[in-house]
Amino acid sequence: MNDPRHPILSTRNFPTAEEDARTMEGQRYAGPESAYRLAFTDTAFLLREELRPVRMQLELLKPELVQQEQGIESTIVIFGSARILPEDVARQRLDAARATGDTTAVARAEAALAMSAYYEQARRFAAIVTERSAKLAAPIYVVTGGGPGIMEAGNRGAFEVGGKSLGLNIVLPHEQAPNPYITPELCFQFHYFALRKMHFVMRSKALVCFPGGFGTLDELFETMTLIQTGKSRPRPILLFGRAFWEKLINFEHLVETGMIGAGDLNLFRFVETAEEAWDHLASFYGFDTLPNEETRDV
Repeated sequence: MNDPRHPILSTRNFPTAEEDARTMEGQRYAGPESAYRLAFTDTAFLLREELRPVRMQLELLKPELVQQEQGIESTIVIFGSARILPEDVARQRLDAARATGDTTAVARAEAALAMSAYYEQARRFAAIVTERSAKLAAPIYVVTGGGPGIMEAGNRGAFEVGGKSLGLNIVLPHEQAPNPYITPELCFQFHYFALRKMHFVMRSKALVCFPGGFGTLDELFETMTLIQTGKSRPRPILLFGRAFWEKLINFEHLVETGMIGAGDLNLFRFVETAEEAWDHLASFYGFDTLPNEETRDV
C-alpha cells in the first residue's frame, strides 16, 4: 500500500542533510559572498582556524567509518622509506650513472641498488600476508603510508595477488601522490600526522618496519612507546635488516646507560626475509593452528 497519507513505519520524519543541501542550489542567496549556505556545505567556514577541532574529528571519523563499511578489522602496517626503488628501476639508474662516468653518481646508484632488495622483500611480504590470511575468518589487510618506495611495494604486493590494501597518504609541501596500487575505496588523505598515525595502529596486528628516514623512525618509536608504556597491547614489531638497524641505532647503548630496560629489547625482532616475517607472525598468533572461527579476535 503506497497511500501517501499512510507512510510506512521506516519513513523519515525529516529530510536528509543531502536533501537539504540540494535545496540551496540556484538560490538567490547562494552566491560566494553569502553567509546563507548551510554550515556543513560552507567550505570557507569549515576551514576557519576555530574549526580545527571539527576538522580533526572528521579526519578521525571518515577513515573509521569507511573501514567499518568495508569490513576491515585487522591490518598489518608496513613502514619504510619513500626513496627505496624497485630493483629494475635501480639497475636502470646504475647503468645510466656508469654511462656518465661520474664516480659519485655511480656510488649512489650502487647504494640504491643494494637497498632495492628491501623493496622486493616488502612486495613479497605483502603478497604473502594477503594470500595466506585470506582463509582467516577476519582477513588481514596491508596498510601503508600510500606513497612511493617501500609503501608502494606493500600495496603492490597485495595488488598483484588480487587483494585489497590501504593507503594513508599525507598532504605535504612537496607533492606526494598516492601510488597506483592502493585499493581506491581504501585510499585516504590526511592533513594531521597525529590522526594518520592513530589510524595506523588502531587495527594493526603487527608493525613491519623497513629501512627509512625521519618519518619511519617517528612511526616506529611512537608504536614502541605505546607498547612499552602499556598504552597499547603488545604486538609484533619486526625490523627488516638487522645490519641497517643496528648501525643506525645502538639499542645496547640505551640499555647500558639505563635509558631503557633490558626487557625493552623484546619489544622488537629483527628479520631478513618475507618468509621469516610471516613465520613469526603465524607463530605469534597461531595462524597455522587455530580453526578459522577462532581467528576473528586476532
